[in-house]
Amino acid sequence: MAAGRDFILRGIDGEVVMLNLLRLRETADYSGAPELAPETPISGREAYDRYIAHTRPFLAASGGHLDLVAEGGAFLIGPPDERWDLVMLVRQKDTETFLSFEQDGAYMAGTGHRTAAIEDSRLLPLKVVAPQG
Repeated sequence: MAAGRDFILRGIDGEVVMLNLLRLRETADYSGAPELAPETPISGREAYDRYIAHTRPFLAASGGHLDLVAEGGAFLIGPPDERWDLVMLVRQKDTETFLSFEQDGAYMAGTGHRTAAIEDSRLLPLKVVAPQG
């Protein structure tokens, strides 16, 4: 995948923050992960909340942090027909840690909640240029 290669070649030193823009389905679609499907249909937001709950322990164990989960909506400045329901900032200490976290088999077992929840998304790696605080 060219985007993954370009991310690695970017050579971000130190902390990396992933900006997640998420458009959620009205009803979660578990057709790709029926083993995770609840008995009755749930919303995309509920499915994404399940994904966050599944992911937090793996993120913490890798030294990462979920810095922000916020409700989005329509842009103040931007395309009027584009909306993002949730915005997240996920911090990792470096690119290598992020890639290891993303490839953990136990973590991957719960990513079907994310897939079921999301209609569309964007992931933008950010290089931290100023310390927190």
